[in-house]
Amino acid sequence: MEQPVLESASGVNWKLDGQFLLSESLRQNALSVLETTPFPTTRAEAWKYTRVTRIKNGEFAVNPVQLAKNNHRISESSVSLVFVNGHFSAELSDKTMPEGVKILALSQMNEAELAVLGNDVKLEGEIFNAFNTAYATDGAYIHVSAEMQIAPSIELTYISTGENTLSNIRNIIVSEAFSKAHIIQQFVSENAVNCFTNVVSEISVAQNAFLTIDKLQQEDDSCFQVSTEEAKQAKDSNFTINTVTLGGGLVRNNLHIAVDGQNCETNLNGAYILKGNQHVDNHTVVDHKVANCLSNELYKGVIDGKATAVFNGKVFVRKDAQKINAFQSNGNVLLSDDASVNSKPELEIYADDVKCSHGSTTGQLDEEAVFYLRARGIGEKAARQLMIGAFVGEVMEKIENEAVLEKINNVLSSRFNWNN
Repeated sequence: MEQPVLESASGVNWKLDGQFLLSESLRQNALSVLETTPFPTTRAEAWKYTRVTRIKNGEFAVNPVQLAKNNHRISESSVSLVFVNGHFSAELSDKTMPEGVKILALSQMNEAELAVLGNDVKLEGEIFNAFNTAYATDGAYIHVSAEMQIAPSIELTYISTGENTLSNIRNIIVSEAFSKAHIIQQFVSENAVNCFTNVVSEISVAQNAFLTIDKLQQEDDSCFQVSTEEAKQAKDSNFTINTVTLGGGLVRNNLHIAVDGQNCETNLNGAYILKGNQHVDNHTVVDHKVANCLSNELYKGVIDGKATAVFNGKVFVRKDAQKINAFQSNGNVLLSDDASVNSKPELEIYADDVKCSHGSTTGQLDEEAVFYLRARGIGEKAARQLMIGAFVGEVMEKIENEAVLEKINNVLSSRFNWNN
């Protein structure tokens, strides 16, 4: 049954019908938030540089479809789950899973299993989280058992297709103590126009666990995405997420990392290479609640045409969180007079024995360096590409998986006419 969502409160008229997966009590909490929460505007500090009017005014609808083939697989050795328009595709997903890890679509879980999921995401004042919680249609559940070192990568592919399609995706990722796993997430389009992907991932990294996520966003430039990661780290854990944004008309990445245990390492890396009228907004929060931890953030962007980028990274160091090392850097290169970026790295420190730094740079390519390369027989286009590649290469070096790097290079070659 078609059901327009709370038009009086949020101002949207999206058609949402189907089977929604999270517990009824959690859904009711989310619906209560939607009743009183308006869509964000640029008057809200967190959305100052990102207008979401086009999302608010979109006439999106849930559109479950089947595809005959997955043309986007990154690694043949990975374990693959595929979702089409926010719904699990059993036909396109692998049937055999490695020992030591439970990998399911939420739609494959029973009510008792679902009842304990989905409680770690802030709803109050967060309209996209609330919509996702109330109307999630599917997503991945990944549970890595204690002391298991999962050899194959776990590959999650989200495909949008059709026109004005809405995908509400919810992921639950749990890494138990002393485990190790690598997850690939990629968001792609097939004949998609004006689609909206709203994805929330709850991530738990237990004591001495190592978890790495490589996230590649390459949806059509007519499409929108809001992606939220809520992660918690226990003591002695290591969490890394590498976000590479190459496609999408409007993309917002929200990363919230709660560092709850001592001796943790947190690495947030991002690269965005934009053209046309793209808009990409990376918002990060690393909350150091206890002592003796390290966090690193490195985000770099190359912006061409009339594209715009936003970076807002905030590091909290709480009162008793002594001996914290926290580093944050955002660099941008503008390739045209119409390209723009708004960068705001922030530190909020309540402890006195810490090493914290943040910095932001924005400029154009060094024409003297371009001239130097051209004087040695390299064409102007190739020289500029070399300069850009070297600039974002510092982020790409953080990605250890060769299949992911090859995929990125292939997208750069096809989308931006870069040579590998």
